[in-house]
Amino acid sequence: MAIADDLKKTLTDPTPLYFAAGTADLAVQQAKKVPDLIEQLRAEAPARIEAVKNTDPKAVQEAVTAKFNEVLGAIDPKKLGETAQDLALRGVGVAAEYAVRAKETYDKVAVHGEQAVRTWRGDVSAEIVDIAVAVEPEAGAEPVSEPVAEAAADEKPVAKKPAARKSTAKKATVTADDAS
Repeated sequence: MAIADDLKKTLTDPTPLYFAAGTADLAVQQAKKVPDLIEQLRAEAPARIEAVKNTDPKAVQEAVTAKFNEVLGAIDPKKLGETAQDLALRGVGVAAEYAVRAKETYDKVAVHGEQAVRTWRGDVSAEIVDIAVAVEPEAGAEPVSEPVAEAAADEKPVAKKPAARKSTAKKATVTADDAS
């Protein structure tokens, strides 16, 4: 029965579909930036190509060889085992951190996808409608207070106390008597 419940939950959860919609929407947003990037590359390409043509291959080879020798000289065979173990532990920590970040990003893209789907459908968020009604009520009409009434129905009503000035003196007297 647990497998059937898990399967039902998996098949009725819209989050993966919202994630796909969010991914598609973000891809479209990024695709709109491509023409500008192409123009930028087209403008910068001649200067970059010229810089590569003017580079001396022997100077590049010497710089790479020097860096390679520096890296090899820094390796200590005695500490290699400790370093490998340390790197493995760091790798596990980094993998766990990336898993958490991936879940957070998945959730953010799914929320973006849900908003994109609402926009594509032309749906307006109920919260926006409530805010609009509260800010700009129609002329002669009272603002709709259904959400407030629902929230108030869930909570116990609080009795209002009438404001009276003379009770303050009585409280001071009672407090002084209680203190003795």
